[in-house]
Amino acid sequence: MKKFNIRKVLDGLTAASSSSSSSNAASGNRENDMIQETLQSEHFQLCKTVRHGFPYQPSSMAFDPVQKILAIGTQSGALRLFGQAGVECYCQHESGSAVIQLEFLVNEGALVSALADDSIHLWNLRQKLPAILHSLKFNRERITFCHLPFQSKWLYVGTERGNIHIVNVESFTLSGYVIMWNKAIELSSKTHPGPVVHISDNPMDEGKLLIGFECGIVVLWDLKSKKADYRYSYDEAIHSVAWHHEGKQFVCSHSDGTLTTWNIRAPAKPAQIITPHGKQPKDGKKPEPCKPILKVEYKTTRAGDPFMILCGGLSYDTVGRRACLTVMHGKSTAVLEMDYPIVDFLTLCETPYPNDFQEPYAVVVLLEKDLVLIDLAQIGYPIFENPYPLSIHESPVTCCEYFADCPAEVIPALYSVGSRQKRQGFSKKEWPINGGNWGQGTLSFSEIIMTGHADGSIKFWDASALMLQVLYKLKTAKVFEKPRSKEEKSSTEIVDEDPFAIQILSWCPESRVLCVAGVSAHVIVYRFSKQEVTTEVVQLLEVRMPCEPNEVESPECGGEQASAVTTPGTSSSPQTSLPQSHPSTSSNNSSDGLRDNVPCLKVRSSPLKQSAGYQVELLIQLVWVSGEPPQQITSLAVNSAYGLVAFGSGDGLAVVDYLQKTLIVNVSTAELYGSTDPHHRQPHSPRKTRQPSADTLHKKSCMSGLSNFYSESVKKLRSSYVSLCDGNDASAAPEEKCKSPTTGSGSPCNSDEDSKQKFIDKVKSKSRRISKTVANDFAKISRKINMIADQKDDARDNSFSRSRSSSVTSIDRESREVISSFNFCDWLSKKSESVAVPSLWVGTSLGSMLAIALTVPSTPEQRMLQPVGVSFCGPVVRLKGGILRMAQLDASGTLLPHVYESWYEPNAPEEEREQPRRRRPTSPSSSQENPDCQYAVVCSEKQAKVLALPSQNCVYEHNITESSFVLRADVVTLTSGVGIACFCANGHIMTLSLPSLRPLLDVNYLPLTDMRIARTFCFSNQGQALYLTSPTEIQRITYIQETCDNLQEMLGELFTPVETPEAPNRGFFKGLFGGGAQSLDREDLFGEVSAGKASRSLAQHIPGPGGMEGMKGAASGVVGELARARIALDERGQKLGELEERTAAMMASGESFSKHAHDIMLKYKDKKWYQL
Repeated sequence: MKKFNIRKVLDGLTAASSSSSSSNAASGNRENDMIQETLQSEHFQLCKTVRHGFPYQPSSMAFDPVQKILAIGTQSGALRLFGQAGVECYCQHESGSAVIQLEFLVNEGALVSALADDSIHLWNLRQKLPAILHSLKFNRERITFCHLPFQSKWLYVGTERGNIHIVNVESFTLSGYVIMWNKAIELSSKTHPGPVVHISDNPMDEGKLLIGFECGIVVLWDLKSKKADYRYSYDEAIHSVAWHHEGKQFVCSHSDGTLTTWNIRAPAKPAQIITPHGKQPKDGKKPEPCKPILKVEYKTTRAGDPFMILCGGLSYDTVGRRACLTVMHGKSTAVLEMDYPIVDFLTLCETPYPNDFQEPYAVVVLLEKDLVLIDLAQIGYPIFENPYPLSIHESPVTCCEYFADCPAEVIPALYSVGSRQKRQGFSKKEWPINGGNWGQGTLSFSEIIMTGHADGSIKFWDASALMLQVLYKLKTAKVFEKPRSKEEKSSTEIVDEDPFAIQILSWCPESRVLCVAGVSAHVIVYRFSKQEVTTEVVQLLEVRMPCEPNEVESPECGGEQASAVTTPGTSSSPQTSLPQSHPSTSSNNSSDGLRDNVPCLKVRSSPLKQSAGYQVELLIQLVWVSGEPPQQITSLAVNSAYGLVAFGSGDGLAVVDYLQKTLIVNVSTAELYGSTDPHHRQPHSPRKTRQPSADTLHKKSCMSGLSNFYSESVKKLRSSYVSLCDGNDASAAPEEKCKSPTTGSGSPCNSDEDSKQKFIDKVKSKSRRISKTVANDFAKISRKINMIADQKDDARDNSFSRSRSSSVTSIDRESREVISSFNFCDWLSKKSESVAVPSLWVGTSLGSMLAIALTVPSTPEQRMLQPVGVSFCGPVVRLKGGILRMAQLDASGTLLPHVYESWYEPNAPEEEREQPRRRRPTSPSSSQENPDCQYAVVCSEKQAKVLALPSQNCVYEHNITESSFVLRADVVTLTSGVGIACFCANGHIMTLSLPSLRPLLDVNYLPLTDMRIARTFCFSNQGQALYLTSPTEIQRITYIQETCDNLQEMLGELFTPVETPEAPNRGFFKGLFGGGAQSLDREDLFGEVSAGKASRSLAQHIPGPGGMEGMKGAASGVVGELARARIALDERGQKLGELEERTAAMMASGESFSKHAHDIMLKYKDKKWYQL
């Protein structure tokens, strides 16, 4: 496991640092001296823990039939090893070249990998973290095929030139024995046979090597005599070769879809030619050619017909047909269709010996995006149920959330409802890849990972104890009508692909309330129930988000906002009528023909059957406003104690009461400030042309740091849509924006069809143009940000006095303020208050933190009858960069948990339903000397601040980064205290103490080269974090020293001591007449004494770090010490065993010498000297 060097910071330096201390921090030191912080820099250490998911872009596969371990190599040089469920391992070749072949040293705890850069490596699997023992880099020839015979230490390496070299896997040195291509083929042949595509030894005679060349020539080479015994030639190129276990026949697969069977002593012509998927003509002509058969395996059984398993070979007229695996057994042929193209397959057999009946029982099929195991022993060839978490990418992941130390009863509850979702029809047998042992150490807390997907599904995963198991899957798309074809798609949809994609997740584990925001500007609130219900009509609430006042000035919009604030609960009500009565495009067009009051998706019209689990409580949809589509939802929060959901966008924010199904707040961002805005000023003329570019860059950086980034397909479409609606394109003049009908006749958005078509074409053209640019490497963006960091900082400083008046200039429209984060809490807004009141903190992309006070009825009866009161408290603090996270500490510096309501069964009868147990707001104690008894923690893309409440004085301030910006920040609870964890766009991971904001960790961990990482990176409590390292894999890391120290104990073991099965019995007659397997002394044949040394320029030996020294450095903790002691004992025992064998041999030699000397003495005892 690679560990990273940490730049540890001494505790007292922060106060003296000009970049970390604020001018008013000293005023807060007196009142904060009483808080004793326990977090220190030595508590932090960053390292990777485990990787979950399907190996991205797999390229090769191997299986150890004795250890029952499967290895998969990828195109990026990664190795993934799988044993029983929960035993997984990830390794990486430093070069990053594709793994073209893998070969196990069966039951030896070692693996040989061949890479596309013509290097081969020996991996030691006897330690928990495998490491490379030796490497060999070929300089003059390209590696095409490798073969390692069972129980042999000599590796055959075939090259592109057609030569075969032999490597000793113990010392990783080349033998002087080389099989040259010109000696292998006939001397009369004038053409090069092409690369070596196959090497294998005869199962019954190790001295005979079968060599397959790409051109169609196969040679049976005698290793002892160093010449070819037989040559077999066919007109079509060869892809693979397979032996019959008796060593008298072999089968070749060819590029024209044929299989040729050869008798080794009859090289003139094939004994049989078949085309498994070819149409046989009646006139006896040659069958029509088919696609190449890429691989064939020939496995025999003791009691029945042999199995012939192959991939490819389909007829060319099967255009569009999915990849297939063909199983030929006797007279039956089964064609098994796969969901993805086949990369490789292996047949699992009962014996590792190639010269015995193979008795195949399963086939492992490695697909491009899946791993399938087929049961050959049952009728119909069912598949095994896969115990590995390989379905993360079933639909592209669009967002992630990580919850550590969640309530203990949540995982069993999710598992109980998720177990009913499992598919049926799997094989009855256990998963056969069951090697290795689980780790001994465990974590004391439970962990849950949530993934949102492009198809609208949400998966809950149990991530406890470094494992991953799917608990429950929720399909949010069931709420909507699905168009049967592209022609039936609604014209109101704002994305062409994946309209149900998940954008943001907000979950309360204690109450099990789930809130989901989708890409089509919709929010769904779910409640957890153990009972199945049928919902006749989905509760729907349509929200018309306010637009910028200078863009849409319709009195209807303004009136709705006013009613939403002044008379909560009366401005909007749930639409419970059937969807056919919902507003449609035709009935809700404005007078000029533009779409108005129309949601993006059509709600399901038929009754919705909801099984036990998460069930829809309320659906909220943003509607089109005067021809403009709704803005993307940029922030979301749900609170079960208040019964409220808050969501924000570029248009403003809305707060919905999901218990009463009413909208209580719907305001623009500017209206949040009111008259208390300290930065309010009169409109001014535009600045120089240099300033808007900095503002534009600032907006882009904020949005890139604040949006929960999407999957690539959704992100491109959404980016184009955001740029169109926000007016970021320089070519779009302010006058070109669509206005409401009340803005005057000068509006270009008329009711004729031409203007509608222009609008649609505008959307499409921008989508096409911008989708090309958003796919650029994120490193390019980072460089651009770094180049103008100084300009950007100046612009951000000047933005403190930015106007938020209703008359927004063109520059201000470029930097529209977006709602970026929320936090529900109980706080003291005034010094005169003695009890904390419910409130909502709002963070914006321009660095403002604002507060909204809430008046929530106290009793459950009043809660359902009386509306929730709202009052705007205005801005609290201003930071550089968009606000990412807000939290609350008590007077002792302890993180205050969010208020919540304990879970209860929502579908239980009224008389059986338990009274909801709300966590009562805390009443902080204050004193005359120190009236501040709470702290607010606010973290932005650039800064972190700690405020004393209710005085709102800034007591600590820290500038996190100057040249980059923070992508993700979380206030986390650790064993030793509370801190802030940050992930920056430049790849740095940092932690800060609370409340003093001392830097404790700063590691340059991961250069951000992919938007996927930024979109999915998230921290959790207890020092855990994760991100999507590839489209199919989740990488988990820890930044706590304690977890790093105990990692060895928690990881599983790949290698376990297992007895190698006994070799097959040769039988009396075979032993008598020599019909059994013939062994070969390869050491005598390939050793340096007989074969000489290989050319030094041919390959370079590179010693690896994975020996005993490498293991000592990687292993740590008690179990690591025990493992080293056990390995040392094993080595000592092995050496003692070797010494004992040598002693026995010496004793036998001494006895033999004594016997010979005695015989000679007896022979010459009575003879005279002249008789000798």
